[in-house]
Amino acid sequence: MPSPCSDYPPDLSYDQESYLLSNLKDWSIAHGLAVRPAPTFVHASQDPAGVLATTAPVTLFPSLFPRACFEEGLAIQEAYNELYSAIARDEQWLQGIVEELLDIDDFVSKLWQTHLAVKKEGYVQDLSLGLFRSDYMVHTDTSSSQPSSGLKQVEFNTIASSFGGLSSQVAALHRYLLTIDAYPSTATSVIKADALSQSKSASSLAQGLAVAHKAYGTSKSGLPLCVLFVVQDPERNVFDQRHLEYALLEESAVRSFRLPFHETLSDTLLDASRTLIYTPPNSPSTRYEVTTVYFRAGYSPDDYPKEEDWSARLHLERSRAIKCPSILTHLAGCKKVQQVLATPHSPHLRRFLPDATVASRVLATFAPIYPLDQTEAGEEAKKLAADPSTAVRYVLKPQREGGGNNIYRKSIPTFLKDLPKTHWPAYILMEMIEPPPLKNAILRNGEVQKGGVIGELGVYGVCLWKNGTGADEKGEILENWEAGYLLRTKGDQSEEGGVAAGFGAVDSCCLVGT
Repeated sequence: MPSPCSDYPPDLSYDQESYLLSNLKDWSIAHGLAVRPAPTFVHASQDPAGVLATTAPVTLFPSLFPRACFEEGLAIQEAYNELYSAIARDEQWLQGIVEELLDIDDFVSKLWQTHLAVKKEGYVQDLSLGLFRSDYMVHTDTSSSQPSSGLKQVEFNTIASSFGGLSSQVAALHRYLLTIDAYPSTATSVIKADALSQSKSASSLAQGLAVAHKAYGTSKSGLPLCVLFVVQDPERNVFDQRHLEYALLEESAVRSFRLPFHETLSDTLLDASRTLIYTPPNSPSTRYEVTTVYFRAGYSPDDYPKEEDWSARLHLERSRAIKCPSILTHLAGCKKVQQVLATPHSPHLRRFLPDATVASRVLATFAPIYPLDQTEAGEEAKKLAADPSTAVRYVLKPQREGGGNNIYRKSIPTFLKDLPKTHWPAYILMEMIEPPPLKNAILRNGEVQKGGVIGELGVYGVCLWKNGTGADEKGEILENWEAGYLLRTKGDQSEEGGVAAGFGAVDSCCLVGT
């Protein structure tokens, strides 16, 4: 980082911090930069009606981020959209990956069984929508005499890619705080208007849903059309989702409804042509035909406590509605897929990205990832993971989305010792990314926490494609664009970064460097 940034952010006097926090909290609530309070912060007995909201965990200052890394992350998002669209359309290749997990990962097995059940009956919708997010950290390579920084991918999210709504708001918050002189002059020498990158994610992701809604075509049932947000209930991160709903209605005049996942079978039905019909519980005399199902639930085994929940997922997958994501797109997000692509000398990337220049740019963002299977690379990875002296350089990841699932560094050997070796292949071993040291202050549940932080850049992408009919027809991409960004920041003593899981805070980028 440039030397003027070494004392960033500056210490604030009592009056300066009070002024900043007062404006931050009021602006956040007024603009929906909010979450429902955690039960550890506000007990359910204090809010039985569920009406309270609190400022989302947020940084007081925008975090410093290398401009070149930021611009590269946005520039390659369309290539990543193309890559994962191609994987989702290549059922035979994906099957080879998934079959390695079927006997050791019940969740992946259930998803695959759902796909096979629909395939046997015959899919009636050949369009798929992806609202993706590719997550990166800045990696500092200190192996040479002149250390360099570059983006390294943490993971690629194909389902329920959250915080597109709030990320737009936090960038605007930091710009507002700059405008009202909430930052002292020692900070404004770094925080300049042209260095604060605004995220268009809420509007752009909503546009993706609108494009799918339009591509669905005219009503098959004669009923009015709508988009369904399939959600968890209760949902603390509801305002993030609401921003997309509001943008969808205000900018594209598309009606949407929220459907708690566990109410799918009671509130929807399939007609003879497998058109999905939704009946709002508040207006049982009104029915809608669903064009697009946007999953903000269903990504975790916790969403399927009963067998009827799997029946609900099958019910939606069988329907004529466009899925975001489809089962195959959901499976494409398995960490095993990321590992197969990123294992050193892997030939698979070029299968999906035939343009050598594009493939090399994507390859440059991969951190080394290894399997824990019977292959030569897998056997070497097992040694690295089981040895405490080498395990400290790695993270162990299961095939899951959402925060709180990974095993880090010195905890890996003990974890593996207690895990049957037959289940080791359900995990991947990824080399830890080493970010540059940064500082910031985070407001969480009314308390300010200051110190060293780590930032994780998420770049959103929208992709709509037509699925192929097999080996001879691979389908085609109809829409593909980069859709804004998210910066999540956490204390540098925390391994996990999930905001909703209670680890990170939403942030925005103050771009530095050329």
